[in-house]
Amino acid sequence: MKVVVIGGTGLIGSKVVTRLSEHGHEAVAAAPNTGVNTLTGEGLAEVLQGAAVVIDVSNSPSFEERAVMDFFHTCTTNLLEAEAQAGVTHHLALSVVGTERLQGSAYFRAKQAQEKLIKESGLPYSIVHSTQFFEFIKAIAAEATDGDTVRLSPAKFQPIASDDVAAVVGRTAVGTPVNGVVEVAGPEAFQLDELIRKGLAAKNDPRTVVTDEHATYFGTELKESTLLPGPDAIIAKTTFADWIAQQG
Repeated sequence: MKVVVIGGTGLIGSKVVTRLSEHGHEAVAAAPNTGVNTLTGEGLAEVLQGAAVVIDVSNSPSFEERAVMDFFHTCTTNLLEAEAQAGVTHHLALSVVGTERLQGSAYFRAKQAQEKLIKESGLPYSIVHSTQFFEFIKAIAAEATDGDTVRLSPAKFQPIASDDVAAVVGRTAVGTPVNGVVEVAGPEAFQLDELIRKGLAAKNDPRTVVTDEHATYFGTELKESTLLPGPDAIIAKTTFADWIAQQG
């Protein structure tokens, strides 16, 4: 089948395109650099011709409150309208485990708004909630850095390899729409502060990680289980140690 991947040239999108192509699907990478812009609507009607499935793994270039809300609201509205006109029969979006519990954050409010638009669109859909990618740990540290100090919550999280996320996204997209949420997580739970402390030490990064129960995560305080998946989550196989080893 023809599957259009919005954000198809990014970290997850490129992996999804490769996997779907290997399984015999016509996977099309759609992004501004391929002439498709969901924010303006440019190229949408053309790329969706004949598409059965649309996978949206795009992300806002800005996490500023107004910009991120405008991005997800406008892009998702344009995309859903174009899909309805093109006869697309399955819309899949990638989101984040705990989105509904992170509403103190402008970014997660925008993701929640995106999910609401999808659920109310009338289109058959699936939403994949993933835990944080191993590749995202560097960005978590950067966001929490002030000078030489990284202030982080000891809340637990269960990070996952991006390859494993791409596999679940691809399988879910070519299956029957669940009209609900599928969760996916890595196989191990860590304390947020402790894993990033280890990660920085492994790279001889001189920053000091300070444990602070009130430290915010992209603008919102965490409880111990805020970032953890539920009992029905798909648990991926790649451990953090395995992933580190794969990085060479």
